[in-house]
Order: sequence, then C-alpha cells, then structure tokens
Amino acid sequence: MALYQWEGKDRSGEMKRGVLDAPSEMEVQNQLRSMGLEPVKIKKKVGGGGIIIPGITKVPIKSKVIFTRQLATMIDAGLPLVQCLEILGGQEPNPLFQKVILDVKRSVESGGTFADSLAKHPKIFDNLFVNLISAGEMGGILDTILNRLAAYIEKSVKLKQKVKSAMKYPMTVLFVSLGISGFLLVKVIPTFGEMFKSMGKELPPLTQTVMNVSKTTVDNLPLIVGILIVLFIAMTIILKNDKPRYYFDAFMLKVPVFGTLLKKAAVAKFTRTLGTLISSGVPILDALEIVAKTAGNKVVEKGVMYTREKISEGKSIASPLMEQPVFPKMVVQMIAVGESTGAMDIMLSKIADFYDDEVDAAVDGITSLIEPLIMVVLGGIIGVVLLAMYMPIFNMADSFS
Repeated sequence: MALYQWEGKDRSGEMKRGVLDAPSEMEVQNQLRSMGLEPVKIKKKVGGGGIIIPGITKVPIKSKVIFTRQLATMIDAGLPLVQCLEILGGQEPNPLFQKVILDVKRSVESGGTFADSLAKHPKIFDNLFVNLISAGEMGGILDTILNRLAAYIEKSVKLKQKVKSAMKYPMTVLFVSLGISGFLLVKVIPTFGEMFKSMGKELPPLTQTVMNVSKTTVDNLPLIVGILIVLFIAMTIILKNDKPRYYFDAFMLKVPVFGTLLKKAAVAKFTRTLGTLISSGVPILDALEIVAKTAGNKVVEKGVMYTREKISEGKSIASPLMEQPVFPKMVVQMIAVGESTGAMDIMLSKIADFYDDEVDAAVDGITSLIEPLIMVVLGGIIGVVLLAMYMPIFNMADSFS
C-alpha cells in the first residue's frame, strides 16, 4: 500500500484534493470515480504508506458498528465532528482502529472532508461506507446516514453468519467422518490385521477389501496428506482469479439445497445494499457499481454490472435484472413496481426483510436435514468397519461348531 495525492472534479466542476491509501494508481482512480469524482491529477507520495501494526491486520465488524452508532449519537447531540473523532479514538480498545480514527481526525482538521479522510483507509472503510458518508455530508444528514450504516452493517453480518453456520455444518460432518475413517484405517484395522495373519485363514471379500484400503493408506500416508495440502493451496490460489471464481460461484448456486440458500442470501444482500444506498441519495449508477463490488459472488457481480451498463444506455432497472437467473421474477417485479412509483428504496428494504426470513427458514431446513445424515454417515462407516473386522471371527466360530 502507498499514499497517493490526488486532485479531482466533482459533478458541479468544483476541484477537490486529498490523499488516498491504495495499492496502485488505478485503484485510486476507481475509488475517486466511486466517490463521484473525475480524476485530474494523481501523484504517489514519497515515503507514504498505510498504517501497519505487527500482529494486528483487521478491525472487528463489531468495533465498526459501535464506532458508527456512537458517532451518530454524538453528531445528533451537536458535537463537532473533530471532537467526536477525538473522543472515540481515545476510548477505542483496538490499537489499529484507534490509530485509523485519530488519523481520520487529523485529516479532517487539515481541511479534508470526512468521506475523503475515511477513503484513505480502504481496508477498513470500503466504497459503500465512504459513499454513504459522502452523501450524508452533502445532504447535511450525517447522523441519519451513520445510523443507517450501522443498521446495514449489523444486518449484513447476521446474514453472513447465517450462511456460514449453514455451510459449516456439512463441512464439520465431512471432516469428522474423514477423521474417524482415517483413525480406523491407520490405527484400529492394522491391529486386527496382525491377528488375522496369525489365523492363517482366507479372509472374507469385505474384510480383505477393508484391509487392503488400510494398508494402502498406512503405506502412503505422507503422500496422501501432501496431495491434500497441495490441492487445498492450489484451490485457494485458483479461486483468487476472476474467471475460475465465477465458474465456482455459478456451480455453488446450482448445488441442491445449498444453492437455494446462497441465492436467497445473494438477493437479500443485493436488495439491502442497493436500498440503503438509494435511500441515502447515492446516484443509481454509482450505487450499482458499489453493490457489484460488495456482492461477494462473481455471478451476482456480473449481473449487476450488466444491469448498470443497460441503465446507462437508458433502460429501466427491471428489464436487465429479469435477464439474470439469480434474481427471482417476483423480486424483479417488485423492484419494477418500486421504480414506477418512486419508492424503490422502500420496496428494496421490504424485499431484503422478506429474504432475510427466507434465509432463516433455509438454514433451519438444512440443519434438520443434516442431523439425521450425520447419524447415517458416521453409523455407516463404523458399521461397515465393524462388520468387516468381525466376519472372520464369526466364520471361525462357525467352523468350530
């Protein structure tokens, strides 16, 4: 990261200046455009750089929500912005966030706008946050915008946690099943193998198969672990690229049960984010660009950017959205009604609330479906191994009788 000094014109032609912390000049241009500014001059600041604290790289979402709520209350009470930032920075327990808040305070004291000062820290305050603050400053409703932001962040976090909890359940079942299977193959079955060798009898087919799998696993354990690690690292690297990530996201949306959950979550996030931006006075084209960047799903991102392109050509928002399979027809029709009545932000908020409830129901459904599946999978693995191990003993008992 580096600091870039910039100059740009706003929509009225007024020249603005400031400093941004970004990885490249191109990213600075993108951030300025997302703030409604046309870049005029960008220059890298020698010796500049972002705030780095060893061992601390993230600011918890909870800290940002508390900061936003408290700032809204203070501004509503009539305290000057610089004083609010000084108080909040002094009492912030997270060292990284404390330095960021105080840096924002210094920037505001030096004559920068609040939005520009926040934009210097893109890893903490994203485009959505900065644009909403900018809209609040221009409209003189900063306290209202801050309250909306806090509510939006809280609801977004809850939605994300619901989806994560639903996805973690099957992953936990998978890893527990693999762990038990690995333990049986590596530790338990070889012990029976030594005992069966001393019998000198031919083993039943099932037992022999399980013994062969166990021997292969034990003999190639380092290789198997190495392959799994390499596959995990390779997948992580590959999915950082846009095209593979797009195909992965498209595949996940088609997975039975989970695909439906992900679609509902994507619709809830899209409508919540767009509704918050529009109600705060952010222009529709800028709002759609921010929504695309914060979508978290490449299929949704591509669909939103396509919609933005068509709107810039003069089409309504509903028409291009209808072409995207990820958005249900009911949702698009409700958006069309909101657009025609001039109450799209209210309609988007209602859709988001409805789909939040849908996500809750989907998560409950997945949980109730997976609980018996755990019993079947784990019971099946242990049952097959036990049957394979005891079959020779049963056969030997039959021969004695």
